[in-house]
Amino acid sequence: MDPDPERLHEFFGYAMRLRERAFGRRIGLCAIASAKSGCCSEDCSFCAQSMYYDTGAPEFDVVEPGAIAEQAKQAAESGASRFGIVASGFSPESKELDALVAAVRAARETGLSVDVSVGCLDARKIRELKAAGATGVHHNLETGPNFFPSICTTHDYEDDIAAVRTAKQSGVYVCSGGIFGLGERWEDRLELALTLRALDVDSVPINFLMPVPGTPLENQPMLSQEEALRIVALFRFVLPKAHLRIAGGRHAIFPGADRRRLYAAGASGVMVGDYLTRAGAPAAEDAEDLTAMGLEPEKVTVEAA
Repeated sequence: MDPDPERLHEFFGYAMRLRERAFGRRIGLCAIASAKSGCCSEDCSFCAQSMYYDTGAPEFDVVEPGAIAEQAKQAAESGASRFGIVASGFSPESKELDALVAAVRAARETGLSVDVSVGCLDARKIRELKAAGATGVHHNLETGPNFFPSICTTHDYEDDIAAVRTAKQSGVYVCSGGIFGLGERWEDRLELALTLRALDVDSVPINFLMPVPGTPLENQPMLSQEEALRIVALFRFVLPKAHLRIAGGRHAIFPGADRRRLYAAGASGVMVGDYLTRAGAPAAEDAEDLTAMGLEPEKVTVEAA
């Protein structure tokens, strides 16, 4: 049975109040750059970059630091305060880690907070990246523990849990969330939210599946706006103090000014610019949304290295 529209509006309203209590009128803008793409050893059923699927996604090794620095500069100009360097694969090997360290150093020159999203990191690798200027580690759990084996069989859920715990113990800003619309149940969504709360993560990226041709989920229907908003509100209630950053899929499900509905359901941040293998939307559109709603982007607080 569909929820009463009036009660649903009330539900979203309370979620928005929780967001305002934690963040006021500030909205966190973040951006990412793909430092290494494709040929990933993991078989996540939604991912364009898995070596198991023929998707036509770009394939390249870690790019030069100068290219990363240029993308970081563009992110800063768009109003972002956090910049994520993303690399495909389960975990970077020694030579790859050295290249990522150089990329972090280059990106830090912009003054942005630099995060890394490079798979499962142990404490030593995090120390090296921190020494180069990384201030945060991103590692998604993707979904709840019971549904996880349905979307990935090449590593265990506990590997991801351990990666998030190690990041927390290393004293960095920890970003961990998931992707929705995989065929998971509401119980799976709640389990993910409760797991993230128990791990005390700082930021939760919320992605909505955009089915990729060539993957096992290529025919999975996309979520409706209402269901996507209910997911955002659920996570705001379970994680009232965490940043909820809306990332992949938001432009597909919420075209035009509909994007503003996400803030009214409890979102406190968005990813601006392009995604890893899909184009995003001009950052000017997000700036327009914030102005229209009386919101403002968080300021950059990290001094250039």
